[in-house]
Amino acid sequence: MNSVPGRRIFADRDALAEAVAAAVAAQAREAATRRGRFVMVLAGGETPLPVYRRLATVHREDVPWGRTHVLWGDERYVPLDHPASNYRAAREALLDHVPLPSAHVHPMPVQVPDPEAAARAYEALLRRGFWEPEPAFDLVLLGLGSDGHTASVFPSSPALEEHTRLVLAVQGPNPPRQRLTLTPRALSRAADVFFLVAGSEKADAVRGSLEERSRPDRWPAQAIVPPHGRVTWWLDRAAAAALAY
Repeated sequence: MNSVPGRRIFADRDALAEAVAAAVAAQAREAATRRGRFVMVLAGGETPLPVYRRLATVHREDVPWGRTHVLWGDERYVPLDHPASNYRAAREALLDHVPLPSAHVHPMPVQVPDPEAAARAYEALLRRGFWEPEPAFDLVLLGLGSDGHTASVFPSSPALEEHTRLVLAVQGPNPPRQRLTLTPRALSRAADVFFLVAGSEKADAVRGSLEERSRPDRWPAQAIVPPHGRVTWWLDRAAAAALAY
C-alpha cells in the first residue's frame, strides 16, 4: 500500500476491499462504544460489493450488528427486488448474512409512487432519527463514476446548489434515470467519508476530483466537505494511475 494524507492506494481490488472492510469494522466498534450505535450510509455500484461480502464473512464477528444502522446514499427508483436496486445488491452481499435487526435497515422508500414525496419521506426519517447530534453519520461510503458523479449527484446537478434539503429526487443520465440521492449537505454530515474507487476507467475522474481546482459542478466529489469529519480516498493502483505523485 502507498499513501499520502487522505489517500490510500492498494495493488488491486482485493487488497482494497479487505483494507476497507477492516476499517469499517474498526469504525463500527469505536462508534458503538463511544456513541452507543454505529450509523453507516451505504454506497451503490460494483466497487463496494467485495467490501460488503467481506463484512459478511471475514469480519462478520468484528461488527456490533445489534447496534448498527444502515442507510443509503442514493437509490434508483425501482422496486427493492429489481436487479438495478442498490438495496438489493447490499442485501444479497451483506444484509442477508449478518444479524442486523430489520428495524435498523433503512432503505429509500421507492415504493412511494411520487419520487418527490419519497425524497421528503426519507429526509423526515433522517431528521427524526439520525440528524442530531453532529455528526449525523459515523461513516459514509461513496463511489465515483467515470463522469465524476458520486451517489446520484452528477456534474451540474441541482443537488450541488441545494443548501437546505437533505434528500432530492433527481434524474441520472442513464436508465433507470429516476433516482433519489442524499445531497452534498447531508453527505458531509459524517465523522468519516470513504470514497472507494477501483479501475482504470475511473483514473481521470480521480485526478480531476483530487487535483483540479475546486469545481464541484464538474467534480461533485469536491462538494463533500465534512466540517467535523475526515475524507479518505481508498484507491486501487489503476484508479490512482493519473495522479501526479
